[in-house]
Amino acid sequence: MGLFFQRKMGRVDLLPKLWEIIEPVVTAEGMELVEVEFQRETRGWVLRLYIDRPDGVTLEDCVSVSRQVGDVLDVKDPIDHPYHLEVSSPGLDRPLRKPKDFERFSGSSVKLTLSEPVDGHRVLRGTLLGLKGEVLGLRWEDRTLEIPLGKVLKARLIYSWDGESRKR
Repeated sequence: MGLFFQRKMGRVDLLPKLWEIIEPVVTAEGMELVEVEFQRETRGWVLRLYIDRPDGVTLEDCVSVSRQVGDVLDVKDPIDHPYHLEVSSPGLDRPLRKPKDFERFSGSSVKLTLSEPVDGHRVLRGTLLGLKGEVLGLRWEDRTLEIPLGKVLKARLIYSWDGESRKR
């Protein structure tokens, strides 16, 4: 089963399928699916979902989505071995994945990891200035950088404790 699973149902192949199954369930509840992780951990395989909504998610939201997604996954059965399902809020360091995320959180502090260096750096921390087409603006070290969205490997909000708040 090990080799078969890695070839046939590897994380790369399975994640898009899981998004396809899970996102409509979360959206029907008036929430957004922010991230899906599927990885092996000490206690076994874990399917971790991060959900959000503009006014934040509650514990009841997580429980409800967990039950509904669990039922759908039991029927569709895309994972051929045992796993644990976890549903939570994305937290203060919310990942930014979709173009609308870069628009919604314009003005927020972010950390970007890039596929190629920009101005000699692959990791940049600055203020997100939004998205124009496929290019995002970043205020960095008193300059404005324009970064093609295709060069962004990871993007996360940075929560600041100095009184600066992030936009929801």
